[in-house]
Amino acid sequence: MFRTKIIGTGHYLPENKITNHDLAKMVDTNHEWIVERTGIHARRNANDNQSTTDLALIAATNALEMAQLDAKDLDMIVFCSITPDYIMPSSACILQEKLGASNCVSFDLVAACSGFIYGLATADMYIKTGVKKNILVIGAEVLHNFVDYTDRGTCILFGDAAGAAVVTRNEDESDNAEIYSHHMYSDGSLNKLLYVPSGGSQNPATKESFENKEHFVKMNGREIFKHAVRAMSKCSSEAIETNNMSLEDISWVVPHQANTRIIEATAKHLGISMDKVIVEIEEMGNTSAATIPVALDIAVRDQRIQRGQNVLLTAFGAGLTSGSLLFNF
Repeated sequence: MFRTKIIGTGHYLPENKITNHDLAKMVDTNHEWIVERTGIHARRNANDNQSTTDLALIAATNALEMAQLDAKDLDMIVFCSITPDYIMPSSACILQEKLGASNCVSFDLVAACSGFIYGLATADMYIKTGVKKNILVIGAEVLHNFVDYTDRGTCILFGDAAGAAVVTRNEDESDNAEIYSHHMYSDGSLNKLLYVPSGGSQNPATKESFENKEHFVKMNGREIFKHAVRAMSKCSSEAIETNNMSLEDISWVVPHQANTRIIEATAKHLGISMDKVIVEIEEMGNTSAATIPVALDIAVRDQRIQRGQNVLLTAFGAGLTSGSLLFNF
Protein backbone atom coordinates (compact mmCIF):
# COMPACT_ATOMS: atom_id res chain seq x y z
CA MET A 1 0.00 0.00 0.00
CA PHE A 2 1.24 3.46 -0.93
CA ARG A 3 0.71 6.72 0.97
CA THR A 4 -1.30 9.62 -0.44
CA LYS A 5 -0.06 13.20 -0.13
CA ILE A 6 -1.78 16.52 -0.90
CA ILE A 7 0.73 18.54 -2.93
CA GLY A 8 -1.37 21.40 -4.26
CA THR A 9 -4.52 23.36 -3.47
CA GLY A 10 -6.39 26.09 -5.30
CA HIS A 11 -9.66 28.00 -5.28
CA TYR A 12 -11.73 30.58 -7.10
CA LEU A 13 -14.46 32.89 -5.84
CA PRO A 14 -16.37 34.84 -8.51
CA GLU A 15 -15.95 38.60 -8.36
CA ASN A 16 -19.72 39.24 -8.31
CA LYS A 17 -20.48 39.74 -4.59
CA ILE A 18 -24.07 39.66 -3.25
CA THR A 19 -24.16 41.30 0.17
CA ASN A 20 -26.80 40.94 2.88
CA HIS A 21 -27.86 44.48 2.10
CA ASP A 22 -28.44 43.45 -1.53
CA LEU A 23 -30.66 40.57 -0.37
CA ALA A 24 -32.61 42.91 1.91
CA LYS A 25 -33.85 44.63 -1.27
CA MET A 26 -35.19 41.30 -2.62
CA VAL A 27 -36.68 39.56 0.41
CA ASP A 28 -37.87 40.34 3.95
CA THR A 29 -34.53 40.20 5.77
CA ASN A 30 -31.69 42.40 7.01
CA HIS A 31 -27.95 42.23 7.57
CA GLU A 32 -28.11 41.71 11.32
CA TRP A 33 -30.69 38.89 11.06
CA ILE A 34 -28.57 36.99 8.53
CA VAL A 35 -25.29 37.43 10.42
CA GLU A 36 -26.83 36.31 13.71
CA ARG A 37 -28.17 33.08 12.17
CA THR A 38 -25.45 32.22 9.65
CA GLY A 39 -22.33 34.35 10.08
CA ILE A 40 -22.57 35.21 6.38
CA HIS A 41 -22.00 38.80 5.21
CA ALA A 42 -21.82 38.11 1.47
CA ARG A 43 -21.85 35.33 -1.09
CA ARG A 44 -20.51 35.16 -4.65
CA ASN A 45 -22.48 34.61 -7.85
CA ALA A 46 -20.91 33.48 -11.09
CA ASN A 47 -21.48 35.68 -14.12
CA ASP A 48 -24.11 34.61 -16.64
CA ASN A 49 -21.40 33.31 -18.98
CA GLN A 50 -19.61 31.27 -16.28
CA SER A 51 -20.41 27.59 -15.82
CA THR A 52 -19.35 25.29 -13.01
CA THR A 53 -16.39 24.00 -15.04
CA ASP A 54 -15.26 27.56 -15.76
CA LEU A 55 -14.91 28.15 -12.02
CA ALA A 56 -13.29 24.73 -11.60
CA LEU A 57 -10.74 25.47 -14.32
CA ILE A 58 -9.32 28.43 -12.40
CA ALA A 59 -9.18 26.52 -9.11
CA ALA A 60 -7.59 23.49 -10.80
CA THR A 61 -4.98 25.63 -12.56
CA ASN A 62 -4.01 27.20 -9.23
CA ALA A 63 -3.73 23.78 -7.57
CA LEU A 64 -1.62 22.35 -10.40
CA GLU A 65 0.68 25.38 -10.22
CA MET A 66 1.26 24.82 -6.49
CA ALA A 67 1.81 21.11 -7.13
CA GLN A 68 4.28 21.94 -9.90
CA LEU A 69 2.50 19.55 -12.24
CA ASP A 70 1.20 19.90 -15.77
CA ALA A 71 -2.35 18.84 -16.59
CA LYS A 72 -0.90 16.06 -18.75
CA ASP A 73 0.65 14.58 -15.59
CA LEU A 74 -2.81 13.79 -14.20
CA ASP A 75 -4.04 10.20 -14.17
CA MET A 76 -7.54 11.02 -12.93
CA ILE A 77 -10.01 13.86 -12.34
CA VAL A 78 -12.73 13.46 -9.70
CA PHE A 79 -15.29 16.27 -10.06
CA CYS A 80 -17.58 16.74 -7.05
CA SER A 81 -20.68 18.84 -7.72
CA ILE A 82 -24.47 18.98 -7.57
CA THR A 83 -24.59 21.70 -10.26
CA PRO A 84 -22.91 20.17 -13.33
CA ASP A 85 -22.68 22.00 -16.63
CA TYR A 86 -24.99 19.41 -18.21
CA ILE A 87 -26.84 16.23 -17.25
CA MET A 88 -24.41 14.63 -19.71
CA PRO A 89 -21.54 14.55 -20.41
CA SER A 90 -19.84 14.74 -17.04
CA SER A 91 -18.34 18.00 -15.87
CA ALA A 92 -15.12 16.07 -15.25
CA CYS A 93 -14.81 15.34 -18.98
CA ILE A 94 -15.53 18.96 -19.86
CA LEU A 95 -12.89 20.13 -17.38
CA GLN A 96 -10.45 17.55 -18.77
CA GLU A 97 -10.79 19.13 -22.21
CA LYS A 98 -10.44 22.68 -20.86
CA LEU A 99 -7.31 21.72 -18.91
CA GLY A 100 -5.77 19.74 -21.74
CA ALA A 101 -5.43 16.76 -19.41
CA SER A 102 -5.40 14.23 -22.23
CA ASN A 103 -3.92 11.26 -20.37
CA CYS A 104 -6.45 10.69 -17.59
CA VAL A 105 -9.79 9.16 -16.69
CA SER A 106 -12.47 11.60 -15.50
CA PHE A 107 -15.77 11.21 -13.70
CA ASP A 108 -18.29 13.10 -11.57
CA LEU A 109 -19.15 12.30 -7.96
CA VAL A 110 -22.38 13.49 -6.31
CA ALA A 111 -22.44 13.76 -2.51
CA ALA A 112 -23.56 17.39 -2.13
CA CYS A 113 -21.70 19.28 0.61
CA SER A 114 -19.74 16.16 1.58
CA GLY A 115 -18.56 15.76 -2.01
CA PHE A 116 -14.98 16.94 -1.61
CA ILE A 117 -14.33 14.51 1.25
CA TYR A 118 -15.88 11.68 -0.75
CA GLY A 119 -13.70 12.73 -3.70
CA LEU A 120 -10.48 12.82 -1.68
CA ALA A 121 -11.31 9.44 -0.16
CA THR A 122 -11.86 7.99 -3.64
CA ALA A 123 -8.57 9.43 -4.87
CA ASP A 124 -6.78 8.09 -1.81
CA MET A 125 -7.91 4.54 -2.51
CA TYR A 126 -6.77 4.69 -6.14
CA ILE A 127 -3.35 5.94 -5.05
CA LYS A 128 -2.94 3.64 -2.03
CA THR A 129 -3.58 0.59 -4.17
CA GLY A 130 -1.09 1.73 -6.81
CA VAL A 131 -3.66 2.08 -9.59
CA LYS A 132 -3.10 5.83 -10.10
CA LYS A 133 -0.41 8.34 -9.11
CA ASN A 134 -1.55 11.95 -9.69
CA ILE A 135 -5.21 12.84 -9.14
CA LEU A 136 -7.08 16.16 -9.26
CA VAL A 137 -10.09 16.44 -6.92
CA ILE A 138 -12.49 19.30 -7.59
CA GLY A 139 -15.39 20.69 -5.56
CA ALA A 140 -17.27 23.29 -7.61
CA GLU A 141 -20.76 24.75 -7.69
CA VAL A 142 -22.87 27.38 -9.42
CA LEU A 143 -25.72 27.22 -6.93
CA HIS A 144 -27.37 30.59 -7.43
CA ASN A 145 -29.31 29.27 -10.43
CA PHE A 146 -31.14 26.92 -8.05
CA VAL A 147 -31.90 29.47 -5.34
CA ASP A 148 -35.31 31.08 -4.85
CA TYR A 149 -34.60 34.72 -4.02
CA THR A 150 -38.05 35.07 -2.46
CA ASP A 151 -37.26 32.35 0.11
CA ARG A 152 -35.21 33.92 2.87
CA GLY A 153 -34.56 30.54 4.46
CA THR A 154 -32.34 29.49 1.56
CA CYS A 155 -31.36 32.54 -0.48
CA ILE A 156 -29.27 33.95 2.37
CA LEU A 157 -27.08 30.84 2.44
CA PHE A 158 -25.86 29.74 -0.95
CA GLY A 159 -23.14 31.00 -3.25
CA ASP A 160 -20.85 29.92 -6.09
CA ALA A 161 -17.21 28.84 -5.87
CA ALA A 162 -14.65 26.21 -6.80
CA GLY A 163 -11.85 24.55 -4.86
CA ALA A 164 -9.31 21.93 -5.84
CA ALA A 165 -6.60 19.66 -4.51
CA VAL A 166 -3.91 17.65 -6.26
CA VAL A 167 -2.96 14.41 -4.54
CA THR A 168 -0.09 12.11 -5.38
CA ARG A 169 1.82 9.04 -4.26
CA ASN A 170 4.26 9.83 -1.45
CA GLU A 171 7.30 7.61 -1.92
CA ASP A 172 9.63 9.66 0.30
CA GLU A 173 10.05 7.75 3.57
CA SER A 174 11.34 10.89 5.30
CA ASP A 175 8.14 12.80 4.45
CA ASN A 176 5.31 12.20 6.95
CA ALA A 177 2.61 13.75 4.76
CA GLU A 178 -0.26 11.34 4.11
CA ILE A 179 -3.99 10.83 4.31
CA TYR A 180 -4.48 8.79 7.47
CA SER A 181 -8.11 7.74 7.14
CA HIS A 182 -11.58 8.71 5.97
CA HIS A 183 -14.99 7.93 7.40
CA MET A 184 -18.13 8.36 5.32
CA TYR A 185 -21.83 7.81 6.01
CA SER A 186 -25.22 8.36 4.41
CA ASP A 187 -28.85 8.16 5.49
CA GLY A 188 -31.19 8.06 2.52
CA SER A 189 -34.27 8.03 4.74
CA LEU A 190 -33.70 11.76 5.27
CA ASN A 191 -33.30 12.68 1.59
CA LYS A 192 -36.23 15.11 1.54
CA LEU A 193 -34.75 17.40 4.21
CA LEU A 194 -32.63 19.11 1.55
CA TYR A 195 -33.37 18.58 -2.13
CA VAL A 196 -34.41 20.03 -5.49
CA PRO A 197 -37.84 18.53 -6.34
CA SER A 198 -37.81 18.94 -10.12
CA GLY A 199 -35.41 18.31 -12.99
CA GLY A 200 -34.65 14.61 -12.60
CA SER A 201 -36.36 11.46 -13.90
CA GLN A 202 -38.68 11.30 -10.86
CA ASN A 203 -40.15 14.72 -11.64
CA PRO A 204 -38.96 16.03 -15.02
CA ALA A 205 -38.90 19.77 -15.56
CA THR A 206 -42.11 21.12 -17.04
CA LYS A 207 -43.69 24.51 -17.46
CA GLU A 208 -45.85 23.76 -14.40
CA SER A 209 -42.93 22.65 -12.22
CA PHE A 210 -41.02 25.77 -13.22
CA GLU A 211 -43.96 28.01 -12.35
CA ASN A 212 -44.21 26.21 -8.97
CA LYS A 213 -40.51 26.88 -8.32
CA GLU A 214 -39.79 23.19 -7.97
CA HIS A 215 -36.35 23.62 -9.60
CA PHE A 216 -35.14 25.55 -6.52
CA VAL A 217 -33.51 24.19 -3.36
CA LYS A 218 -35.97 23.18 -0.62
CA MET A 219 -34.67 22.80 2.92
CA ASN A 220 -35.89 21.96 6.41
CA GLY A 221 -33.33 24.10 8.23
CA ARG A 222 -34.16 23.08 11.79
CA GLU A 223 -33.81 19.35 11.08
CA ILE A 224 -30.71 19.86 8.95
CA PHE A 225 -29.00 21.69 11.83
CA LYS A 226 -29.72 18.89 14.27
CA HIS A 227 -28.51 16.11 11.99
CA ALA A 228 -25.48 18.09 10.75
CA VAL A 229 -23.99 18.64 14.20
CA ARG A 230 -24.60 15.05 15.23
CA ALA A 231 -23.18 13.53 12.04
CA MET A 232 -20.10 15.78 11.77
CA SER A 233 -19.25 15.21 15.42
CA LYS A 234 -19.61 11.44 15.05
CA CYS A 235 -17.37 11.01 12.01
CA SER A 236 -14.81 13.51 13.34
CA SER A 237 -14.51 11.67 16.64
CA GLU A 238 -14.16 8.41 14.75
CA ALA A 239 -11.26 9.81 12.71
CA ILE A 240 -9.40 10.93 15.84
CA GLU A 241 -10.02 7.65 17.66
CA THR A 242 -9.14 5.45 14.69
CA ASN A 243 -5.71 7.06 14.47
CA ASN A 244 -5.11 6.92 18.24
CA MET A 245 -4.90 10.70 18.45
CA SER A 246 -6.14 13.27 20.94
CA LEU A 247 -7.53 16.74 20.29
CA GLU A 248 -4.07 18.12 21.05
CA ASP A 249 -2.71 16.24 18.02
CA ILE A 250 -5.07 18.10 15.67
CA SER A 251 -3.67 21.41 14.42
CA TRP A 252 -6.71 22.47 12.40
CA VAL A 253 -10.28 21.48 11.66
CA VAL A 254 -11.68 22.54 8.29
CA PRO A 255 -15.46 21.99 8.45
CA HIS A 256 -18.05 22.40 5.75
CA GLN A 257 -18.91 26.10 5.77
CA ALA A 258 -22.69 25.73 6.12
CA ASN A 259 -23.21 28.39 8.78
CA THR A 260 -21.31 29.48 11.86
CA ARG A 261 -23.90 28.06 14.26
CA ILE A 262 -23.35 24.54 12.92
CA ILE A 263 -19.57 25.02 12.95
CA GLU A 264 -19.54 26.32 16.52
CA ALA A 265 -21.93 23.63 17.77
CA THR A 266 -19.82 20.90 16.17
CA ALA A 267 -16.61 22.29 17.69
CA LYS A 268 -18.28 22.45 21.11
CA HIS A 269 -19.54 18.90 20.76
CA LEU A 270 -16.03 17.72 19.85
CA GLY A 271 -14.48 19.76 22.66
CA ILE A 272 -12.15 21.58 20.30
CA SER A 273 -11.35 25.30 20.54
CA MET A 274 -12.62 27.60 17.77
CA ASP A 275 -9.03 28.86 17.60
CA LYS A 276 -8.28 25.62 15.75
CA VAL A 277 -11.22 25.86 13.35
CA ILE A 278 -10.91 27.38 9.88
CA VAL A 279 -13.95 29.61 9.25
CA GLU A 280 -14.17 31.44 5.91
CA ILE A 281 -17.92 31.58 5.44
CA GLU A 282 -18.31 35.34 6.00
CA GLU A 283 -17.48 36.39 2.44
CA MET A 284 -18.52 33.30 0.46
CA GLY A 285 -21.56 31.66 2.06
CA ASN A 286 -22.39 27.99 1.66
CA THR A 287 -20.91 26.74 -1.62
CA SER A 288 -21.71 23.05 -1.07
CA ALA A 289 -18.90 20.79 -2.35
CA ALA A 290 -16.60 23.80 -2.78
CA THR A 291 -16.57 25.08 0.81
CA ILE A 292 -13.93 22.75 2.25
CA PRO A 293 -11.40 23.02 -0.61
CA VAL A 294 -11.85 26.81 -0.74
CA ALA A 295 -11.35 27.20 3.02
CA LEU A 296 -8.43 24.73 2.92
CA ASP A 297 -6.65 26.62 0.16
CA ILE A 298 -7.15 30.01 1.82
CA ALA A 299 -5.62 28.65 5.04
CA VAL A 300 -2.72 27.01 3.17
CA ARG A 301 -1.92 30.18 1.24
CA ASP A 302 -2.04 32.46 4.30
CA GLN A 303 0.18 29.89 6.07
CA ARG A 304 -2.13 29.00 8.92
CA ILE A 305 -1.97 25.41 7.67
CA GLN A 306 1.64 24.33 7.31
CA ARG A 307 3.53 21.19 6.34
CA GLY A 308 3.69 18.61 9.10
CA GLN A 309 0.40 19.61 10.72
CA ASN A 310 -2.54 17.24 11.23
CA VAL A 311 -5.70 18.56 9.59
CA LEU A 312 -9.24 17.22 10.01
CA LEU A 313 -11.88 17.79 7.35
CA THR A 314 -15.54 17.21 8.20
CA ALA A 315 -18.76 17.75 6.26
CA PHE A 316 -22.47 17.10 6.04
CA GLY A 317 -24.79 17.45 3.08
CA ALA A 318 -27.94 16.50 1.22
CA GLY A 319 -28.56 12.80 0.90
CA LEU A 320 -28.08 12.90 3.80
CA THR A 321 -24.32 12.41 3.53
CA SER A 322 -21.52 13.03 6.00
CA GLY A 323 -17.83 12.35 6.28
CA SER A 324 -14.46 13.15 7.77
CA LEU A 325 -10.90 12.84 6.54
CA LEU A 326 -7.75 13.19 8.63
CA PHE A 327 -4.39 13.89 7.03
CA ASN A 328 -0.89 15.15 7.71
CA PHE A 329 -0.15 18.04 5.40
